[in-house]
Amino acid sequence: MNLHRDTSQSLRTLAAGLLLACTVQASASVTNPAIGQLIWSEEFNGATLDAGRWTATDGNGCQINLCGYGNAELEYYSPNNLSIADVPFEPGTRALAIRAQRQTVGSNAFTSGKIDSKGKVQVQYGMIEIRMATPNLANGLWPAAWMLGVSPQTWPRNGEIDIMEMGHKASSRTAAGSPGINNYVGSNVITWQQAACVPGNESCAASTAWQTKSWYVAPTSLANRFVTYRLYWTESEMRFSVVDNGVERNMYDAPLAVNSTALQSPFYLLLNLAVGGNFTDAATAAQVTAPLPATMYVDYVRVYQLDGKGTVKLGNQTLPETGKFGVFTDNTVVNNKLVAGTTSDIFLWNGASSGAGNLPPYEGSNVIAWAYTAPGQWWGGGIQSRQARDLTNFRNGTMKFRIKIPANVSFNIGVGDTYTNQNWVSFPANTTAYGLVRNGDWAQATVPVSTLIGTKVALQSLLDVFMISSDANALPASAFQFAIDDIVWDSGSGGTTTPPPATGTTSVTQTSSTTLQFTANTGSWADVHYTVNNGAQQNVRMRLNGSTNTYDAGGLKIGDVVRYSFTYWDTARNFAVDTAQQSYTMK
Repeated sequence: MNLHRDTSQSLRTLAAGLLLACTVQASASVTNPAIGQLIWSEEFNGATLDAGRWTATDGNGCQINLCGYGNAELEYYSPNNLSIADVPFEPGTRALAIRAQRQTVGSNAFTSGKIDSKGKVQVQYGMIEIRMATPNLANGLWPAAWMLGVSPQTWPRNGEIDIMEMGHKASSRTAAGSPGINNYVGSNVITWQQAACVPGNESCAASTAWQTKSWYVAPTSLANRFVTYRLYWTESEMRFSVVDNGVERNMYDAPLAVNSTALQSPFYLLLNLAVGGNFTDAATAAQVTAPLPATMYVDYVRVYQLDGKGTVKLGNQTLPETGKFGVFTDNTVVNNKLVAGTTSDIFLWNGASSGAGNLPPYEGSNVIAWAYTAPGQWWGGGIQSRQARDLTNFRNGTMKFRIKIPANVSFNIGVGDTYTNQNWVSFPANTTAYGLVRNGDWAQATVPVSTLIGTKVALQSLLDVFMISSDANALPASAFQFAIDDIVWDSGSGGTTTPPPATGTTSVTQTSSTTLQFTANTGSWADVHYTVNNGAQQNVRMRLNGSTNTYDAGGLKIGDVVRYSFTYWDTARNFAVDTAQQSYTMK
């Protein structure tokens, strides 16, 4: 259920070498797995959908500049099409019900439902199990249970794992003997691969489902009955299977090798029922023959440890920046900042028109200095964070930067988020804009963040934190040098360094021999940062219930030393508080 499905023949006929890279001999790790404890589950038994775990989509993709979600889908996803309901064909079972129906919203002739756990639940490794039932698909319905990588890189570099999807085109089912559409279910893994960079597939998306067997054909229709889909996932292999009437059958003939670092990172979950699109044989509303309304049911989603591997992190793992955030600066006092080559990268986009310059810094010892050497050509570059940054606290603030550039050169400044949205503001030649005096010497511009991000850019997931480019309507007629320095986002609300909170605001409680519960009574959001035996630090957004935040760290054992601290929003004083680090030894 990828965001940018490309069904071009070129992607179907990738070099055989890529196929070989994606399959390996069976190993004990995923073919004879040791399934451990249940580490997270969503049973969908509540009165309503748990908003602390799931976000309901409201839109047709146009709201993120991706109309039809890159697949030419025909539906508008509405939260009204989601509910927790009794399953009519299995008495006693309650499940997530995703309903598709003929209902016009704007230019869309259908509505349906979609949820995702982005920023709320992240899974890395383990055995993911989903029990679900699909409706009669006929022609046009496209149910899917899938995952996307949380990496700030854009699709397909962030990776996609399709645990199950149905509704394939007839041409896609021919290799399986052209079974009925309700009997055929497939899985897929999509990554960026150099071998897939061929004409017609500029995204370089490599899909395993188009290289080898990746399906199960049920002896009887899968419509309106439950089956269980499983993904066995380690740092080296993946295996997809279906449990149908108590018998487990593999989708692929052999496990897939994890041949991309994207597949070794956390992923979030998605569940949806699409109508039409490139994946199906329904390109138009008139071609949809599925009986509507139709409902897809999801009984549960469970994550188990697999051979001791598997983690689930709750909450937004991208901590919000506050105060002043330095993008490129040396001496300016900031609360946090990027460091080129460590936490950020500086890109020069067109080496044919530009190269290194030699202008000295405005402050400190570092500067971005470039020389434009090819009159009439475009130029540009930018600073990209190596992880997504949450700059929502800066919505009413400013972005300031220093620049030394000839007065007769027009340029644009922009930013971009992890959803590929960008926005730009213009700095015309010989014109003072955003306070930038154009005299060819060092000067400072101050751009309101609300103007900088426009209507689409998501501050909670910013990736390109500073970009500069030529004005396409006024390309330079002569060579010149320019330099940029002291780029700082300013929230306008001061810093975050405060004394630790009063005793009793935060605490830890050992609730079992393997679990430690963190608590923060703050009334607003709170994060806990902890390590176990000096291992990798975990940063978790805690679950807020009323005025109390909690998070349970499981999988511990007696003698483990847990070091922890909290960051929380002080509602009374209107800023974030970082507590001192403490430790707890499991008993």
